[in-house]
Amino acid sequence: MLIGICGPICAGKATVADYLIKKHNFTPLTIKRDDKTPSIEKSANFAHWTSAALEFPTALLLDQYVSENWRENYVLTTIWNEAVLDTLAKRPHFVLLSIDAPISVRWQRFRERCAQGNQEPPALDDFVLRNDDHLYDPQSSLAALSSRAQIRILNPTTTIPQLQASLDALNLLDPARMRPTWDQYFMQLADLAARRSNCMRRQVGCVLVRGKRVISTGYNGTPRNVTNCNEGGCARCNTSKGGGTGLSTCLCLHAEENALLEAGRERVGDGAVLYCNTCPCLTCSVKIVQVGITEVVFSQSYHMDTQSAKIFQEAGVHLRQYAPVGISSL
Repeated sequence: MLIGICGPICAGKATVADYLIKKHNFTPLTIKRDDKTPSIEKSANFAHWTSAALEFPTALLLDQYVSENWRENYVLTTIWNEAVLDTLAKRPHFVLLSIDAPISVRWQRFRERCAQGNQEPPALDDFVLRNDDHLYDPQSSLAALSSRAQIRILNPTTTIPQLQASLDALNLLDPARMRPTWDQYFMQLADLAARRSNCMRRQVGCVLVRGKRVISTGYNGTPRNVTNCNEGGCARCNTSKGGGTGLSTCLCLHAEENALLEAGRERVGDGAVLYCNTCPCLTCSVKIVQVGITEVVFSQSYHMDTQSAKIFQEAGVHLRQYAPVGISSL
């Protein structure tokens, strides 16, 4: 496992790396920088372990080394730009962690680091300008790295023990962080299907699965050859009526209905699981029961959850809510 850590000045990158090294025996790695390290970073990166890190001249050579020794655990904070990340991100053993903190907290940390290095600390407005230069330099584009992170940590803590205690609870070494679980995989497919929705009320996506294989997908919207809902095709959805009202006049098929229609009862069979990013409504629930689905996994709640749960319980269909991971606040 290789955990790469990115984030702005004094967000906690070195502290997280130090935690992984001391607590979980990670080996520190570093990539040599082509250009001169700015003094603003030197005074911020107060990491005593860097002298013991294995240094590589390029990201490609580091990647080759880790691939050959994939049974070991490594940590890296020197992701200088997106090109470095592109090299590492293609490997299944790589996880990118982004850490951030309020700029006022980071400024105070920076002042303390400057004091330790016998340097004059900058004023807050000067620190903000330097921070912007650090993150938004067009050559490095460091700010763009965090949007690609599998794990994003918000770190407003004021002491290192607080941060370390919170990291213990995160279980950073969970194998699911490198490879999505089946629940994560199918729910992400449901979220992707939802993006095709044309319904004016909400975007809902659904994936029907049996034996860990996708049978069909669906998203909500008006029927085939009928004007899309977002183009005025459904009068009910294009009004301000509250949720759950006027359903008898709604022309939009639900995501679950579309998935069931696409599959058909014979293809569904026994043991099928339905993944949906929103809990099925009562109307869809009775159809789900009828076709023989044995489990329903949903992400977001809906106002008919209680009624749907009652139907599923009576029919022997297991209903459970999916709990996503990835963004943590310490």
